[in-house]
Amino acid sequence: MVETETATGPVIVERRSSGGGLLIGLVLLIAVIVGAVYLINQNNRENIKTNAVTSAAESVGDAAKDVGGAAKDAAKKID
Repeated sequence: MVETETATGPVIVERRSSGGGLLIGLVLLIAVIVGAVYLINQNNRENIKTNAVTSAAESVGDAAKDVGGAAKDAAKKID
């Protein structure tokens, strides 16, 4: 409340907020939370993909070792 003095008497001006700023702030907060959840989920999905590729690569490596061992055994039998 602002009070000023004039020649005819005091003038009182009341300022009231409509709450628009609070609403905008709430909407922005919700948007930030939704964005954070999305980014966390995206990161988790990438980690799952990376782990799957790593596991597949290890399986291929193990299979290659088995094939190499079988080839060595076959070569020894031929000699």
